Amino acid sequence: MRVTALVVFLLTWLVFPASAPSQPAATVRAVLASARLPSVVDAPRSFVVRRITLAAKQTVAYPRGPVGMALLLAGSLEIESGADRRQLAKGEGSLIAPGSTLRATGADPAVLVHFALATTGELDRAIDAGSGNVVELFRTAPLRDLQPGPYEFSLVRVTFPSRFPMNPPHRRSGAAMYYVLEGTGTFTSGGNTEKKPAGIVHFEPHDLVHQWANPGDVPLVLIQANISQEGVPAVIFLK
Repeated sequence: MRVTALVVFLLTWLVFPASAPSQPAATVRAVLASARLPSVVDAPRSFVVRRITLAAKQTVAYPRGPVGMALLLAGSLEIESGADRRQLAKGEGSLIAPGSTLRATGADPAVLVHFALATTGELDRAIDAGSGNVVELFRTAPLRDLQPGPYEFSLVRVTFPSRFPMNPPHRRSGAAMYYVLEGTGTFTSGGNTEKKPAGIVHFEPHDLVHQWANPGDVPLVLIQANISQEGVPAVIFLK
């Protein structure tokens, strides 16, 4: 019996060898929208983030103002710009170019987060959705240390798997504005660690060395509005 058991064990080990220790799953990045900016040094620029609510079937114009990106939190939204027309569902994002029209197409209100990179003269030009339906969430001071030449302005969704350990120290090559869409992450910088729950807006200037982790049991989903020099990585990891 003992010999038979040993033979069965050895055969099982040969067919199903012990697996190597599992590695943590990687983060997943998806670009939702992007635009090329010929220059960001011709005038001082700031990030401004607003939550906008459109009533069911309401249509509003974005006739002038800064280039922006929209992330849809609830409802359904159509964005029309010239001959281009795009329908957004919850969690999707899109460019909002000057001259666009936004329309809540469903039976429920459309709620979106609007990220804009604005000059001083453009900061107060918002989508006019009616009194009380536009709420400013965050506004930065003019961004520092931007370089001459073209920049990329992008809206990116980054998903951290559950129980994701702290990533390596890094900084931005330009700057980024975050919206925590799902989960609760931890943000560490300068020896301090903070919780970042869903609904939080968070700003990272180019010289802020930091790390992110997801200690929770559900994925952490971050929406990043990034600017970075054309041809330069948005994230610079440090040795």
